[in-house]
Amino acid sequence: MIQFDRVVKRFGERVVLKGLSFTIREGEILFVLGTSGTGKSVLLKNIVGLLRPDEGDIWVDGQEVSRLAEESYFPVRKKCGMVFQHPALFDSFTVFENVAFGLRRHYGMGEGEIRARVRECLELVNLVGVERKMPAEISYGMQKRVSLARTVAIEPRILLFDEPTTGLDPVTTNAVNRLILDLSRQLKTTSIVVSHDMHCALAIADRIMVLDQGQIVAQGAPRDLMRSEHPLVRDFLAETLEGES
Repeated sequence: MIQFDRVVKRFGERVVLKGLSFTIREGEILFVLGTSGTGKSVLLKNIVGLLRPDEGDIWVDGQEVSRLAEESYFPVRKKCGMVFQHPALFDSFTVFENVAFGLRRHYGMGEGEIRARVRECLELVNLVGVERKMPAEISYGMQKRVSLARTVAIEPRILLFDEPTTGLDPVTTNAVNRLILDLSRQLKTTSIVVSHDMHCALAIADRIMVLDQGQIVAQGAPRDLMRSEHPLVRDFLAETLEGES
């Protein structure tokens, strides 16, 4: 579904991605872990064309996209749904209008179809009866779930999550992780989760990829990462075990 082939991204003299090569299978949940500034979010932005690589190729669903003109990138972006670190809801819109926004903007759906789709997506994220509320009237965790409902409403084939559990308490974090897993399986999407939380990755990832200074230092199934001897991976695992004790 997604392939990076020797992708390099620079900002001036600073090289953020240093020749990344990896493949993500259709339907896979991949966690990309690393400390701050290692290029995790830059990786996501290169997939959707918000940034373009300086070297290398990126393939999305069989199409090489890194050299597409901006007007040709729209069909690629329609395949991708991005969930940001913060909910980024429209404060002046109700929950219903937030979830319906992409449907009204990009699809010729009637109001009846829109209402049914919004209701379906809110049920997917376990939010029923909040359609008329404003974002300020619901909790931060609920806002995150509304953001997720808005993203899946347009039926993307690829879900991109940028630090989805930042700022959440442990109970809500576990709920959001379960939603990511359930939605990925139920909707048969390919999901990439950028995170620094090894506990979350071990719980729901099919595969974990660890970045350090723009390079892949470890990758594999959760059971493989548990056996890794790389110092950064061991540090992540130690923090996870410490947090559980």
